[in-house]
Amino acid sequence: MTTPLRVLHLESTRHESDRVETMLTGGDIPCVIHRVESRAAYVSALTDGHVDLILAEHDLPRCDGRTALELARRLAPGVPVIFVSATVLASQRIELLSGGATDCISKEELDRLVPSVRRVRREQQERAARLQAEAALSESRAQFRQVQKLEAVGRLAGGLAHDFNNLLTVIMGQSQVLLSEMGREDPLRDRVEEMHKAGDRARILIRQLLAFSRKQPSEAKILNLNRILVDFEPMLRRLIGEDIQLLLRSSMDDLKVKADPALLEQVVMNLVVNARDAMPSGGKLTIETSVTHLDHPPLYHIRPLEPGAYVRLSVADSGCGMTPEVQAHMFEPFFTTKEEGKGTGLGLSTVFGIVTQGGGGLDVTSKTGEGTRFDVYLPRVEAEIETSASEQAIMPSPRGHETILLVEDDENVRVLMGGELRKCGYRIVEARNGVEACLVATPYIKKLRLLLTDIVMPGMSGVELARNLRVIKPGLKVLFISGYTDDIGIGAGDPATLYLQKPFTPEVLAEKVREILNLEPSSQKGGALISAPLQSSIPSQS
Repeated sequence: MTTPLRVLHLESTRHESDRVETMLTGGDIPCVIHRVESRAAYVSALTDGHVDLILAEHDLPRCDGRTALELARRLAPGVPVIFVSATVLASQRIELLSGGATDCISKEELDRLVPSVRRVRREQQERAARLQAEAALSESRAQFRQVQKLEAVGRLAGGLAHDFNNLLTVIMGQSQVLLSEMGREDPLRDRVEEMHKAGDRARILIRQLLAFSRKQPSEAKILNLNRILVDFEPMLRRLIGEDIQLLLRSSMDDLKVKADPALLEQVVMNLVVNARDAMPSGGKLTIETSVTHLDHPPLYHIRPLEPGAYVRLSVADSGCGMTPEVQAHMFEPFFTTKEEGKGTGLGLSTVFGIVTQGGGGLDVTSKTGEGTRFDVYLPRVEAEIETSASEQAIMPSPRGHETILLVEDDENVRVLMGGELRKCGYRIVEARNGVEACLVATPYIKKLRLLLTDIVMPGMSGVELARNLRVIKPGLKVLFISGYTDDIGIGAGDPATLYLQKPFTPEVLAEKVREILNLEPSSQKGGALISAPLQSSIPSQS
């Protein structure tokens, strides 16, 4: 259905206005004409702003053509003006058109009005489409700049994680060495254990940083939602500030879900940040967990949710709430109601993506001035919770006697690894980089059983080093280590290759070394894969 054209007609005679309306409607131009015949009424109508087209007589008392045009340009810029008059001289016509009038039509040639109005409407539509395209282009450019910023943050986070992971490898490794050499009654043991726990907490913080920058690969496992929230609570309290009261109400039920803990923390973080920003003057933030039975899918989901038991995570605030218009777009990428530079518009879209990819859904309840509540539903699982390496009892490290080429550009990490592996009985040949490794490996190439190498090193990457050494010794096994999470998965298609992510403890390192050395030649599917070049997603860097 076409919206009627709103026409303001400056005309002293009703008959002429009715004639114009008949002419326009007969030309398939639906219109609503508001006739005014005085300057005051004309100004009032222009000020109201509900005008699509102005038709004006040229010779009205106290409001001639020049005055009518000047008022229109000042009070309703952008609205086209067509003069329909019985007496318009050629010089006056030129003056009006030069001043910004769209057309000047004699009342004796009123049949020209319909084509002129059609041209005006076509130009208006083209102008609106152009403005819409320009706005979309501007928004796309802003989104592209935002994506570039996020990518830069991601690269920065990856680099910082690499350096911190090297440091944490030394901190956690050396503290573990001290614990293994201390007696249970040693007065300093408690302090060293606290140091080791602090290193483990720092490792978790690095995972969170990488998750928020989308540089942490997904590691879904069985976990307890209540445990995640308890561990995450201190960070949340620092995040929301002292003027917001945080209430954590955990269910007494066993709330087990299968998810990546870093991604689950990101869901909580984004919902809490959203709630905090909705309470600039303070308020109450409530986080609840419970078990619920769904017999119908939540409002927001992608795949249909099977009826059954679900774990519900609720985040409710006492903030400003959302209008229905905002709720209709809240999960769209880059949609934000915050000022420019104050938000990316990716928080809730990220929440939606993580939850739905995990087989869950969301309900949202919000009312302007009364706060917002997000209910996240995740499938409940009955499997046993996996025990992390840091929670497992420390067992004696497996021993061996093989010759290992250890290549690591960080001296502290190399010294720690070499020393601990020597304690396990291995013969260690050390090198600081790939080029040096090629030189020092030559006298030991026949006895060499394992290449233990960092991936990112100056001059020659660990991947390139492995490729070169396997030309000389095709059966060489390789254990890659790295502080870059982008390296995870390198060598996955080669059964003679394993990967170990920093930071790690000496016990984990010894177990991984023994694991790859114990691989039987028959499990390596011949020599084709062994000698095949490995592919690296990270070029060598200085």
